[in-house]
Amino acid sequence: MSMARFSPFELVLINSRSQVDTATLLLLAWVLVHRQHVSEGQRRRRLAQVTAQFRHGHELGPVMGIAHSQNLQAIQLAAEILRKECSPERSLSVIHQSIAVATDDGELSMANHYILRFLADLLNVTPTTLSTLFYELTGRPFSTPEDPSRHVYWEQHNPDYFTQKAREAAAEQQAREDAEEQARQKAQQREQKKQRKQQEKQRQQEEAQARQENTRQERARKQQRDEQQRRERARGEQAKHDQARRERAQGERRQWQRTSLPPDRTSRALAVLGLPPGASRSDVRIAYRRMAQLHHPDRFYTESEHKVALASARFQRIKNAYDYLMQTY
Repeated sequence: MSMARFSPFELVLINSRSQVDTATLLLLAWVLVHRQHVSEGQRRRRLAQVTAQFRHGHELGPVMGIAHSQNLQAIQLAAEILRKECSPERSLSVIHQSIAVATDDGELSMANHYILRFLADLLNVTPTTLSTLFYELTGRPFSTPEDPSRHVYWEQHNPDYFTQKAREAAAEQQAREDAEEQARQKAQQREQKKQRKQQEKQRQQEEAQARQENTRQERARKQQRDEQQRRERARGEQAKHDQARRERAQGERRQWQRTSLPPDRTSRALAVLGLPPGASRSDVRIAYRRMAQLHHPDRFYTESEHKVALASARFQRIKNAYDYLMQTY
């Protein structure tokens, strides 16, 4: 059979590994040739990019040539292949790819506006789904031209008809509202009778609760007075205990000072570290580390506050003696 009997697109289909991919390729190319301000090289690169996973197995050049020639018979053949062979998932994928290649630069040409609607109708994709996909990809709504089959068109071009419809709807709404109002009034009367009975019962309960509340408040006031007296006694005892503890601490501090201070400052500092006169700088360091470990306040954190205070005072004397000796030696 002579190959001349086949059209260029039919020859491409014969050599294709996947006729569905080839048909999709032609329709995407059809969209690309209607892109404005795009060079031929950019169109071919974009087509190759978006169809990289296709299994057609042939060059893109012949398909782009068919798309440029606006061969409606080839486009119709590709559309019929997609209508018969595409699954719902593949149909959505084709629409997704078509929107992407039609709006790369953010602008949608008038021709591609109608091509997208044609493809959506061809693949049984609803206008709502098409608008949703378009908005998700571009961030802009998919504008809808005037269409006599739509309700909005007749609202604009035949206002008298819709005015009459609005009057009839208003009358029906008023009738419904009147019936609802009568039903509400009857229900309200029944509710009022019920509420009067409940109010009488509630009044009796409130009087009983008021008597119980007075009794509870009186008992609470008595408990509060007893608690306040107990706290005052506890504060007095605590104050006496704190005063005695401070006096003991002061006495022990004075005794410590009287027994631990040699005549001159250097001798006193050496005595605090437990060193004899003439000790070396190295002896001072060793003695300080030993005394600091022995008298550090952290060792007494489980003891009483008084012992912790005494330990802090001893440690401070050891630290002052060490600092003085390290500056003097």
